[in-house]
Amino acid sequence: MTTALIYLVVMVLVAAVVFLLASVVFGRGEELPALPPGASPTRLPAEGITADDVRDVRFQLVLRGYKMSEVDWVLRRVGTELADLRAEVTDLRSRLAEAEIR
Repeated sequence: MTTALIYLVVMVLVAAVVFLLASVVFGRGEELPALPPGASPTRLPAEGITADDVRDVRFQLVLRGYKMSEVDWVLRRVGTELADLRAEVTDLRSRLAEAEIR
């Protein structure tokens, strides 16, 4: 009985050493190095956000998902841009209607 327990403990220790060695040698499998703590991959242009800009947004991962402050920031920026575009469309439509009346 004790021999089986010793074999089990030795197998677990060997597996742990192999796993740690592989982790050190091969890393986490990322192509790019990890971001430093507090850094953010979240980027949007200052003006003229496009659909591709929104598709390319990446958020910093934290313990329970994405960093909420970054998600909130992006949603505010996209919401503001959308509101500005809708206001511009409304303005242009009213100008067009006025021009057609004359």
